Amino acid sequence: MVTVQRVQVAEVSQAEARAELNFGAIRKVLVVDDSRLQRRILVASLKKWGFEVLEADSGDAAIEMCASVQPDLVLSDWVMPGMSGLEFCRSFRALEAEQYSYFILLTSKSEKQEVARGLDAGADDFLIKPLEADELRARISAGARILDMQRELSEKNRMIEAALEELKLAHDAIDKDLIQARKIQESLVPELTRDFGKSRVSLLLKPCGHIGGDLVGMFSPGVNRLGFYSIDVSGHGITSAMMTARLGGYLSSSHFDQNVAMEKRFDKFYALLPPEHVAELLNSRLLADAGVEEYFTMVYAIIDLRNGHLKMVQAGHPHPLLLRQDGSTEFLGEGGLPIGLLSDVTFQRTDTYMKPGDKLLLYSDGFTECGLADGGLLEEEGLRQMAIGCAPGRSGTEFLDDMFWRLTQAMAPGRGMDDDVSAVFFEYGGP
Repeated sequence: MVTVQRVQVAEVSQAEARAELNFGAIRKVLVVDDSRLQRRILVASLKKWGFEVLEADSGDAAIEMCASVQPDLVLSDWVMPGMSGLEFCRSFRALEAEQYSYFILLTSKSEKQEVARGLDAGADDFLIKPLEADELRARISAGARILDMQRELSEKNRMIEAALEELKLAHDAIDKDLIQARKIQESLVPELTRDFGKSRVSLLLKPCGHIGGDLVGMFSPGVNRLGFYSIDVSGHGITSAMMTARLGGYLSSSHFDQNVAMEKRFDKFYALLPPEHVAELLNSRLLADAGVEEYFTMVYAIIDLRNGHLKMVQAGHPHPLLLRQDGSTEFLGEGGLPIGLLSDVTFQRTDTYMKPGDKLLLYSDGFTECGLADGGLLEEEGLRQMAIGCAPGRSGTEFLDDMFWRLTQAMAPGRGMDDDVSAVFFEYGGP
C-alpha cells in the first residue's frame, strides 16, 4: 500500500514539474547513446522533469523503435559504433511521420563545419558534452516552443485543407449545375439563324461566364410578319440568368399562346402587338412580381416584310445601327427607360422603312462598353466602324462571328470579357 502511494506521489510530482517547466508538445523523449552511464544520467533528469523516456543503445535499435513509436524529442549521441548519430538523424528524417519531431545531437564537436553537417542531416539543435542540466532543460523548452508553433500551424493547415476540399466539392457541384443551366439557357435560343422569305435573322449570344443575363430571339406568327428582340438583364450570374429564362417564356418562339407580344384574333391566327404595348406589358408584369429587384433593357422590333415598315421600341438599350445598302449608316431610337424600374411608364415607338439590301444590327452594351487595349471603350463610333468593316461580303452568322472576333482582338490583352455580348442581325431582302 505504501509503495503504491509512493508511485502515485512520484507521478503527481512529475506532472507538477512538467506543468511548471511548460514543455508544451514534448511528452515522449527518445535517448540514443551507446554509453549506458550517459543514458542513465539523461534518463534520470528527463523523468524528473515529467517526460516519458525511451532508450536505445545504437542508431539501428533506435530506428527499429521509431518505426512503431514516434517520439516528440530525440536526444542522440553523435559518435556511436555502427550507425553514427549523423546517419541515424538522416534515417530518422526519412521515416514517414504524422508530425514533426525535434532532434538534438549530443557532441563534443563545436566546429562550424561539423555543425553545418548536422543541420544538413536534419538536426534541429546541438548540445556540447559534458551536458549541463540547466542548458539541456532550456534547449528542450526552446524546442517545445518550436514544436508547439509547428503543430499549431499543421493543425491550421489541416483545417484549411479540409475547408478547401469542402469548397472544391461545393464548387464542383455548382459548376455542374451551371453547366446544366447554360444548356437550359442555350435552349432559349434554339436556332441562331433563320430565313423568312428573302429576309434573314441571325443571332449571337456570348455570356462572359457559364451563364449570362443577355437574351436574343425571333418569332413569326405568319408569312410577312416578324418580330425580333435584344435584351440585357441587370447584373450577372444566376439571378439575371433566371430572369432571362422567364423572359424567354414571355417571348416564346414556339408557344404563341404564352407569348405576350402576340394576340390571337378570330380564333384563327396570331397578330403581333405594337412594340410599345409589349414594353408596357412587360414593365407591368415585372413590377407586379414582389421581391424582384432586377430590371432589363430591350430593343424589340416588328417588321412587315411586304413593305419594309419597321416598328421598334427602345427601352434603355443601345441604339440599333441601320446599315443602308447605299453605304450610309444611322443609329435609331431615342433611348427610353429600362423595363422594371418605374410604374406607369410610356414607351415611345420609332418607325422607319427598310429597303431591300438594308441591314439592322441590335446589340448589347457588351459591345460598346468593351474595354480596349488603349484604355478606352469601343462606344458607338467604334461599333459603327467595326460593322462597316465586317459588312462587305459577309452576311448572317458569318457577319456576327466576324464582329465578335474583331471585338476580342480589340480587347485589352489578358482582360477577357467583362460583360455578356449579344446581337441580332436582320437583313431585309424585300417582299
